Amino acid sequence: MKREHVKAVFFDLDHTLWDFERNSALAFQTVFSTYNINVLLDDFLKVYIPVNLRYWKLFRDEKITRQQLRYGRFRETFDTLKYNISDEVIGLVGQEYVDRLPDYNHLYDGALEILDYLKPRYSLHIITNGFKEIQASKIKNANIAHYFTTVTNSDIAGCKKPNPLIYEFALKAANADKSTSIMIGDCIEADVQGALDFGLDAIYFNEARNTVPGHISQVYHLTELKNFL
Repeated sequence: MKREHVKAVFFDLDHTLWDFERNSALAFQTVFSTYNINVLLDDFLKVYIPVNLRYWKLFRDEKITRQQLRYGRFRETFDTLKYNISDEVIGLVGQEYVDRLPDYNHLYDGALEILDYLKPRYSLHIITNGFKEIQASKIKNANIAHYFTTVTNSDIAGCKKPNPLIYEFALKAANADKSTSIMIGDCIEADVQGALDFGLDAIYFNEARNTVPGHISQVYHLTELKNFL
């Protein structure tokens, strides 16, 4: 159903516009080569991806610190793979990975097409739980900064999605009203239900084709947003 009332569109960044898993794999490939990590990348990613998602949920829920996130996800992954690696090298690998991640900037298929379509019609904004410097580099290096009027991240907002305060912060920064705004993201809990609970309309980017409750609007490809906006 067309959202005729919408004036401002808020996007999540990672896993929504910016192809996190693809770019992450490329960054790891570089880092493993640099530090001579003798693990098959596919074997590493099979373990790391779900571990990383779990650690990010703990971080989002304020149960671990940034440092615990960055160390724990690697320590648990290497331990699961029974790969012997020191805490010192984990620290180096973790920092190198974070530094290299913005060097790779593949976007999801249809991302530029939908941004080109939306830009003349709406004010566009980003709300991300990612770290300020890294997210800024991703946006800049992917050449999409000019699409967005504001970028709200958890560092400057002082809270993370789905905390309603981050949506409040983003709306104020964008000079937008929640009744004429919409949130688009890949995480049901953080992006979609968090927005809906706040009273902000939302659309789920369901590239993985997960089963979702019937009340949630969803698209499988970004260009399908034209059906709503």
